Amino acid sequence: MIKISYYVALVVTLVTAQVSGAKAQSFGVKGKVLDVETYQPISGVSIKIANTQYATSTDNAGEFSITLPEKQGEYVLVSTFVGYDTDSTSFHLQPSEWEFVPVTLVNKNSTLEEVVITRRREYISEAALLAERKASNLMLEKIGAQELSRKGVSDAAAAVSQLSGVSRQEGSTQVYVRGLGDRYISTSLNGLPIPASDPNLKNIGLDMFTTDVVDYVGVDKSYHSPLNGDFGGATVNIGSKDFKGDKFFEVSLGSAVNSNAVKQWDNFYLQEGPNFFGYSDYNAPADAQGSYHFKNGWDPKRKTLLPMNFALKAGDSFNVGSEGRMTLFGMVNFSNGYGAREGVNSSYSAQGAPLKALNQSQQSYTANTTGMLNANYQINANHKLTYNFMYVNAGNQYRDKFTGYIRDGGVDAENYRGTINRSTFSSTQLFINQLLGKHTLTDKIELDWGLAYNHVKGDMPDRLQSMHSETASGEHHFIRINAADNHRYTYYLKENELAANIAASYKIGDDKGKLTVGYNGRMKERSFDVMQLNFNILDGQQNTTTIDPANLNQYLGAAGYGTFYNIVGLAGNAFQTYTGDQDIHAGFASLDYRLTDRLTGVLGMRYENIKQYVDFYSIEYSRGQNTLNKNGLLPSLNLKYELNNKNNLRLGASKTYTLPQFKERARFPYEEVTQTFVGNQYLYASDNYNLDLKWEMFPSDGELYSIAAFGKYIENPINEIIVSSTANDVSYANTGEKGYVYGIEIEAKKYLMNLSNDKLSIGFNTAIMKTDQKFDPEKVFKETQGLINIDPTSVSSKFTGASDFIVNADLSYLKSFDATRSLTATLLYNYYSDKLNAIGTGGRGNLVDKGLGTLDFVLKSKLTRHLGIDLAARNILNPSFERWQQNVDPIKVLSYKRGAFFSLGVNYKF
Repeated sequence: MIKISYYVALVVTLVTAQVSGAKAQSFGVKGKVLDVETYQPISGVSIKIANTQYATSTDNAGEFSITLPEKQGEYVLVSTFVGYDTDSTSFHLQPSEWEFVPVTLVNKNSTLEEVVITRRREYISEAALLAERKASNLMLEKIGAQELSRKGVSDAAAAVSQLSGVSRQEGSTQVYVRGLGDRYISTSLNGLPIPASDPNLKNIGLDMFTTDVVDYVGVDKSYHSPLNGDFGGATVNIGSKDFKGDKFFEVSLGSAVNSNAVKQWDNFYLQEGPNFFGYSDYNAPADAQGSYHFKNGWDPKRKTLLPMNFALKAGDSFNVGSEGRMTLFGMVNFSNGYGAREGVNSSYSAQGAPLKALNQSQQSYTANTTGMLNANYQINANHKLTYNFMYVNAGNQYRDKFTGYIRDGGVDAENYRGTINRSTFSSTQLFINQLLGKHTLTDKIELDWGLAYNHVKGDMPDRLQSMHSETASGEHHFIRINAADNHRYTYYLKENELAANIAASYKIGDDKGKLTVGYNGRMKERSFDVMQLNFNILDGQQNTTTIDPANLNQYLGAAGYGTFYNIVGLAGNAFQTYTGDQDIHAGFASLDYRLTDRLTGVLGMRYENIKQYVDFYSIEYSRGQNTLNKNGLLPSLNLKYELNNKNNLRLGASKTYTLPQFKERARFPYEEVTQTFVGNQYLYASDNYNLDLKWEMFPSDGELYSIAAFGKYIENPINEIIVSSTANDVSYANTGEKGYVYGIEIEAKKYLMNLSNDKLSIGFNTAIMKTDQKFDPEKVFKETQGLINIDPTSVSSKFTGASDFIVNADLSYLKSFDATRSLTATLLYNYYSDKLNAIGTGGRGNLVDKGLGTLDFVLKSKLTRHLGIDLAARNILNPSFERWQQNVDPIKVLSYKRGAFFSLGVNYKF
């Protein structure tokens, strides 16, 4: 138990030590604001001299200064911050001197008994994050735990999509920031990088991070030198849970259902093998030739739907010695979800002739298990250590049935019907270990550092595909035109990564600025192994043997081996692999300097040494290896001009780059249902030039108006594009000399009613943008030494994933009945306009996803101090997702409805 008197004495000592001897030609009042319970600095606190116009706010270190006229006398310093009691401190100003005033604030929710602190503040309230944004000299956008809870957001991917200029790709974990997708985004946890688990993607799926482990999600759209230089659209940083409070234990239970899945409650089938919690205990057999060695069969099994989620959370804090304090937080969470959809999934030629004209039905199951341990040791006011451990397992199952015309399967559109059955299970296991340190070495020097070791496994242990046709008389026969028509496929991805950050900062002069120098290192190793075993239907079987499609094990199981089929494991692309090493070492310097009373500049420079090595092998393309070396010199400038105490103007300018990924430079095929992807060893990094201009206004606590204009010029942009060949494979290339993105973002947060017990607020943000890039087939052919030839249908196009128009809006009502009972209702709407899915080639038009709007409703109640109930209805409008091929006469190639989602949750805090 720590008494307030101790903290006040400590604060006075610290502040006096930091500013002792500091004199300047100007004079006034200075100080530092600390939380009385944790003696941590509070940024964004409003500081005002009573009965005058003199005011300011604290910086990220909790410090402030106000220049006053040369007038001796008594003054009152008023400090206000949302969630805290207002503090008024009197001081006497001597002529030509600075007065140093320490300030300590007490949280409004604190219970003081014999001046003993028993509770702690919520650091990540909406108003607190806006105050931080206002005070920062950089362009920051964060969404915190309080807002995530109000909006019923369940994971980090959904959190990011609430911010301006951000959209989420339907049916994917990817997000797009200002029209730029996975390739142009970097992801970090507490400022340290996170590896990807999908070989197709650069970033890990943000939906793996449930909001139980998140304090906030921040997006940096304007670059500055401490950030990774592989920056095109944004850097997404997840701030993990940082518990500060008393001992507690909380249990949460809930369930979420999908309207489409409910309709198939008694007819829900999934692949045999994976268990309820998203784990599997089987792998592809090491020796698949000679006999049948598979553990799981071909036929899906009926599942009983048990939609549920539960979480256990616990935390405690206690004193260590006379100055230290330790806080511990642990969490275990499990959640699952069932989905179903039906609709069109087809492909067409440039002339509009069907290649596959199919109806798709899909049933899916996801299971996510998350565990987290957080330990904070505040050694004293100057030194803090933090350890974070996180474990995530995400299991995803899909059972797809495609039925209709299949040209390459030899199916006659008039007399026959073809069917493709595909069952897929993929699993991601992520282990994150982080050790962080923060130290105040002197009154001018601070040191921050972080170390991380991450390990990720991304496995697809067994994907099954079978194809059969149905005659006009109702008989079923296996299709065996190509060797891979019936196959089992597996991949294993493993990645280990070490990362280190260290930064030292030095305060310049009399609070004029700060110089920061630092190092970032990132060293990762990846291995990716693929095996596809083709089930070769023996001669005389195709179109002659009638099969029962509901009992495939009878034909493709152990009983049919050697008589009905054999396994071809050493032909075509059955075995392929690549390994990759990537080392990035960076040094940076940043000068944060107050040029005038209103103008502050942050000038940065970053140097990166990059080496990416890939070694690959496949039977079709043999063995190869290549190395990409790059030295990047990346300048950045951020300016902030304070028009007054409520209005800021900001400018950001920088140079960055975009690095190709391992898989894109490995020359081996990666096969999907309808497409084969092949890497390009001649691929190289593109360079990005970024410009941002923003005006923002903070009318009052928790309110914001903002308008931002942005532009990006991209040299040698990288694109995924179909290669001109008989196979029509997809590859990757620097497809032209340049591309650009520009647009504006508008953001508003406003209280329509702001009473003590009734609050009605509205939030709105929109982005209006344009993207364009020019294609140069001759450049591609020359740079790849004739390996890749492209034939884009148009000479230019938008960037894939870019929408011209994005809107997010929410209306929220909060009713407080008393200190322990409250009700919050929130209505959310999201809309994105048409976006390019794939670039058209060979005369075929672009694939375009039509605009889509979604509506959600969230109701959260606190019935007692301990008990809460949450209700949510999502995708209420249940719009149809549609993808069209833009031929002369546009053709719908994909269409489905996800269904509405309804959830109920109960939480009890002991």
